[in-house]
Amino acid sequence: MKKLLALLGKKFVIYGLVVVVGTGIVFTLLKNGDKKEETLFVRPGNFMQQVSVSGKVVAAQNVNLGFSQSGRVTRVYAKVGDTVKAGSLLAEVENGDLRATVLQKQAALESQQTKLQALKQGTRPEELAVAQSAVDSDVSALAQAEQGVVDAIVDAYTKSDDAIRNKLDQFMTNPNLSPKLIFLTNAGQAATNVESQRLAIQGTLTVWQKDNASLTVNSDTLSAANKAQKSLAAVATLLAEAGSALSQATVSQTVTQAAITGYITDIAAARTSINTTISALSTAVGVRKSAAADLDSSQKSLALKLAGSTSADISSQAAQVKSAQADLANAQAQLVKTLIFAPFTGIITKMNAEAGQIVSPNTPEVYMIGNGAFQVESYVAEINVALVRVGNPAAVTLDAYGSTVPFEAKIVSIDPAETLQDGVSTYRAILEFNSQDQRIKSGMTANILITTQEKENVIAVPQKIVINKDGKKFVKVKDGEGVVEKEVTTGGVSSLGQIEITSGLKDGDEVVLEEAK
Repeated sequence: MKKLLALLGKKFVIYGLVVVVGTGIVFTLLKNGDKKEETLFVRPGNFMQQVSVSGKVVAAQNVNLGFSQSGRVTRVYAKVGDTVKAGSLLAEVENGDLRATVLQKQAALESQQTKLQALKQGTRPEELAVAQSAVDSDVSALAQAEQGVVDAIVDAYTKSDDAIRNKLDQFMTNPNLSPKLIFLTNAGQAATNVESQRLAIQGTLTVWQKDNASLTVNSDTLSAANKAQKSLAAVATLLAEAGSALSQATVSQTVTQAAITGYITDIAAARTSINTTISALSTAVGVRKSAAADLDSSQKSLALKLAGSTSADISSQAAQVKSAQADLANAQAQLVKTLIFAPFTGIITKMNAEAGQIVSPNTPEVYMIGNGAFQVESYVAEINVALVRVGNPAAVTLDAYGSTVPFEAKIVSIDPAETLQDGVSTYRAILEFNSQDQRIKSGMTANILITTQEKENVIAVPQKIVINKDGKKFVKVKDGEGVVEKEVTTGGVSSLGQIEITSGLKDGDEVVLEEAK
């Protein structure tokens, strides 16, 4: 005789953990005399894993406040139940002497600030006139230096153009298009370099001449000088290569020794001229930079004098002001130790401070919570902490309203370190309600069911009936009057010992739990 037990949707509960396996399984008990055979029909359903914990409703913001020093309470500005804004003064102890000290330090600071202002406005007109004259002189010197750089650049181009077109080109054919030396030389590489560099220098001279046409003292003379120095360096290199080629030139029917000697003399003179020009341009740039530095210095000096007294006097008095500011800040800090302020907007939940009472430092006197969101504080057992994750959904019921009034929530944080409770390691988890409800109060006892895993249309069987054989897994299945072993693949295992069958079984298969004996 068979007895059917429908388990679809039934919840199995263990300590701290609830797993719902809605697989639609049906147990069949076969009896044959003293023998019996237990089977079940598998049905796909929901596979859910849940952790059950308890907790307590707490405010998202919660603080206990006390005085930083002892004294007699003089005034209390709030009472239990009051809603106070952030920064509101809640209570204070005797502090008349400290308030007087703050006023004294404030007056001392104002005095030092007045002296500093007087020093800044005290420069004599005669000193200002001298400083202004120095600035004017440096402005004129800088203008002259700028003109010196412009003249040096223009002269450098003139000397370079002369060195190339008049000194070098006299022993070259077609220098602007396809330059060739008219003499033979044993310095073959130098000759090649001269011919290739002569063609390149043509473009350099053309650009240089164009730039000079628009060059004035108002131009960026330092940038122009830098380009001119690079061009001069290219000219100097070309002339050096020409000198090397001429030093090993050979006499021919078209080029006599006298001609070669003349070329050598002209190139040497050109090199000397270019080197002198390089030095002159460098000097002009140095003068210009020095003139700019002098002008900057005189302008700063004038600015200081326009600001007031000498920089030393101003710095000294500024230090006095900073010292007075520090004294005031210290006095204010001492005064604050006698006051309690609300750190955030919230509600006073407890007020121990009373006028006339003597209080000790760092003793909680005022308790308050934020008037915003509430959370649930819970502790997850060590055996379950690996299952829960931030973001897991949860259903929360409060003892005040019973198990039929659930509130939706989710985990927002899990402490990485353990909290010992009765010698057992637990892990603090904070849950946040999905929506705020006026029925929720701080301190309420909460019962929490956290869903850690949920799958649909899953076939699952008791893990103990899965047989491991030769690296494969099998489940015994009824086949007519007999029993066969079907190979299966498995997935996750619930904490109640149900294992997910991902392949090998189908809806309606009758698996054997225990064979007849």
